[in-house]
Amino acid sequence: MNSRLVAVLVVLLAWAVIYLPALGSIAIKGEEGRRILPAIGMLNSGNYIVPEVGGNPYFRKPPLVNWLVAASFRIFGVRNEWTARLPSAASVLAVAIAFVTVARAALGARGSIIAALVWMTNIGMIEKGRLIEIEALYISLSGLSIIFWLSFFIQRKSAWLVWVPASIFLGLGLLAKGPTHLIFFYAIVLGVLWQTKEWRLLIHPAHFAGLAIMLAIFGMWAIPFMQNTTTHMAAAKWSNQFTGRLRGLDFRFASWIQNIPRSLVYFLPWVLLLPFIRFPKFHDSVERRVARALVWGIALPFLALNLVPGALPRYSMPVIAPASWLLAMSYTGHALQWPGASMKDERTWDKIVALFVGVGLVIGVIGYPLTALILTNRQQVKKAAAEINSVIPPNETLYAVNPEYQPVFFYVKPPLGYVSDLQELPPDAHYFLIQSDKEAEVTNAPRLAPGAAHLRARVRDYRKRELLLYEIAPK
Repeated sequence: MNSRLVAVLVVLLAWAVIYLPALGSIAIKGEEGRRILPAIGMLNSGNYIVPEVGGNPYFRKPPLVNWLVAASFRIFGVRNEWTARLPSAASVLAVAIAFVTVARAALGARGSIIAALVWMTNIGMIEKGRLIEIEALYISLSGLSIIFWLSFFIQRKSAWLVWVPASIFLGLGLLAKGPTHLIFFYAIVLGVLWQTKEWRLLIHPAHFAGLAIMLAIFGMWAIPFMQNTTTHMAAAKWSNQFTGRLRGLDFRFASWIQNIPRSLVYFLPWVLLLPFIRFPKFHDSVERRVARALVWGIALPFLALNLVPGALPRYSMPVIAPASWLLAMSYTGHALQWPGASMKDERTWDKIVALFVGVGLVIGVIGYPLTALILTNRQQVKKAAAEINSVIPPNETLYAVNPEYQPVFFYVKPPLGYVSDLQELPPDAHYFLIQSDKEAEVTNAPRLAPGAAHLRARVRDYRKRELLLYEIAPK
């Protein structure tokens, strides 16, 4: 285990076993379509600045995840669930490799591998790392910034090396979701500086240079984005996204009261070990201070985010990376102990760690393939697309009339066109899709001659609402 190459190979093998089986076997769900469809639009239009969903600009999230999906499609030459989700799985791998390379000097050869395995085998990362949603990428970028900062700080490297690499990942984090990850990053930073009494590092020129780099990375996209869109509309969307949760616009007490328990579930099974950490058992005073700093840096943002009225449990998931570090250093530093016991037999902890890693491996090797097999006949999005594909010839364009967000379009084979209303249908249009509450508009549309549009199918969308597929009779 002393070889860096061996450590990387161990991580690669564990990652492949957990994250690749059946990665593309389950139809897209939830918000995955909002990450995939803009990527397809970017490849088709060549516009990588303004993401679009349903033919309309998508202002709610920055485009980094869309760029990565588009890159995956371009590199592999195939657009399917596997290539769409690979960026999420790859981002998890990037953090694991950072643990066994960048953090190796700080955590030790054994500790760095344990940290990587803890990171890859908790329920939260296994779930998010196998979906093309923002969380896996966002949490990973947050984790990379903490790993680089903490590793170089512990190694007493130059302040420039402490701040600048971390700032690059912070900037990419802004491009992934926004500024929330800064709460988790600076909670760790401030905790460490508090415990070590090295506050001067905050006012070092390297810190300000790092902030400039972070903002510059975000600005490289944000400035042209603002120039290509209605600035006040984009700003309003971003503001609503950030403040809406704080104001508790969607507050539900029954859900809110479950935030902390559900957040802890994400870190199973490893969260079960956290109560057994004993700070006095760390023989090295620096390790002891860092461990205390990590506890505070994890606990405060974890509680703060989960207590926000409109928060969701996944918002606190960036604590997983520092929690993985904490458990790894506690394990290798012999700081795990049962209450009231000396716990001389360290092999018991070895068995527990091996068991928990084994659970993660089993979930990847057996759990997801089995789930994919069970859900084979229950994938409504694919069924809806199959109905549409059975009606429209492959060379005909399907026009979607103000469709909003429809994941089914990922599986539709004919070319897609988007129009805001029936009047925008081109003269040569033969097929169009419209929401069922607009059915009366088809009958009364001046653009369509009486009886020209024939209903060919009623398709249920992902919200179980109906989409109507019409064929326009040739004149």
